Amino acid sequence: MTPSRTAAEAVFSALRDAGRVILATHTHPDGDAIGSLVAMRLVLERIGISSRVFIAAQDLPLPEELATYDLGEVVHEDTVDVRGRTVVFLDCGNADRTPLGEWLPEIPVLVNIDHHHDNTRFGTINLIDPTASSTAEMVWELAQMLGVPITTDIAEPLYVGLLTDTGRFSYENTTPRAHAMAADLIAAGVDLTGVRRRLYEDVRPAKLHLLRAALESMAIHGDGLLVSARVTEEDFRGAQATEAHAEGIIDVLRVVRGVRIAALARELDVQPGTFKVSLRAADPTVDVSAIARASGGGGHPQAAGFTTQLGDADLADFILGQLREQDAGGAAA
Repeated sequence: MTPSRTAAEAVFSALRDAGRVILATHTHPDGDAIGSLVAMRLVLERIGISSRVFIAAQDLPLPEELATYDLGEVVHEDTVDVRGRTVVFLDCGNADRTPLGEWLPEIPVLVNIDHHHDNTRFGTINLIDPTASSTAEMVWELAQMLGVPITTDIAEPLYVGLLTDTGRFSYENTTPRAHAMAADLIAAGVDLTGVRRRLYEDVRPAKLHLLRAALESMAIHGDGLLVSARVTEEDFRGAQATEAHAEGIIDVLRVVRGVRIAALARELDVQPGTFKVSLRAADPTVDVSAIARASGGGGHPQAAGFTTQLGDADLADFILGQLREQDAGGAAA
């Protein structure tokens, strides 16, 4: 299934009418967010539309594995001007996940392109496809609709978005369409070895030190239903690590035999005492996005997150309570 052609045509019309475009995504951008931004900027450039990319100052520098891509002209909180501009949000499930949230009322045309099933449709124009593996997949399809050739410089960031959001083609969102996209991108010249090494193998010692701290805090709850770990600001300092180095730790926890949910809480350096909780479903019948939404977050059924100030025991009780509700049929799908 491809995005609604009516919605896609509304997007094309808005972009063609726009004199000035700003591309934005969610806070703490991941591979899909950055890959979609980079590719969308290039696609628009190919049809004669120039754009700027908004990245919050707190999200810079980007993780090393994503910092190699050319974002073009980047604006931040102190330099962005949304007045009279069309703003395209990519991979952003709700307005609370964007640093531009306070400026939303000033944006005349807001295009919302996303694949999260719980997207709040906060845009003036909403192009939402929950069947897509990633927002990168949607950008790939938009490029095809626009007749823009998938060149290597467009293909590689799209492949990064696809690869990371499908968990290296291991999550439930790995569809035949996702594999067809991968084949197209590979044919366009993606350096598979280079992407794999940059994303998963070129590991600095700081990442391993942080992983060690996380594993030392690991705990099993609910008779083996939940595995959790926590990394504090002190752990980050001790490992000489940044938040970017925490990426992938949750996937180590997820493989523990018998667990249904894995949770990693990592302290935010800009908000001491507040933790960003990443959830992964090891059991495909569990919807961790419903658990995240119950605490003000969101995401995908198999991968979601929220922020909290709960300690380990209370956090485990909250997650296990939500899991019991789902098992009893009381949680939103």
